[in-house]
Amino acid sequence: MEEREIREIVSNIVHGLYSPAAAEQEEKTENEKDTVRRVAVGSDHGGFAAKGILIPFLKGLGYRVTDVGTNDTESVDYPDFAVRVAKKVSSGECDRGVMIDGAGIGSSMACNKVKGIRAALCYDTKTAVNSREHNNANVLTLGGPLHKPDELCEIVKVWLETRFSGGRHWRRVNKIMALERERT
Repeated sequence: MEEREIREIVSNIVHGLYSPAAAEQEEKTENEKDTVRRVAVGSDHGGFAAKGILIPFLKGLGYRVTDVGTNDTESVDYPDFAVRVAKKVSSGECDRGVMIDGAGIGSSMACNKVKGIRAALCYDTKTAVNSREHNNANVLTLGGPLHKPDELCEIVKVWLETRFSGGRHWRRVNKIMALERERT
């Protein structure tokens, strides 16, 4: 082990960013325990049509889908449904979550207020892969009307199938999660 790595570990211990479990995971090159079976899906009125396309698609792939609403196109507030998706994931009831609104931005912000959530707004398969491999995102937010149905399904499929790379990325994810502990 290099001196630089030792200094970093000591610094992380002092600042409360190091955990033995995370260090153990750093040695792995791939998160082998990441099996996704249960997916929470929600939308506001702007994402309702996309949710209607996505749920049957996911069920056809064999996922157990929990639909947290909304159930029509009547105007609703996206934070109400984003928090439902996020809480299904943070509680462990669902392995991952997908939240769809008009642009995906507001839902990402709302989901990230729930402890344990790393929501990522993705707009193509490259950003979906990056959010999983590098950031271990557990909620995907999308702008439903911004995507054609086949694009939407492909982004979600790729996101659900992509594993967290672990390794050097654990340190960075741990730093993201440490920010929750620092909140006042």
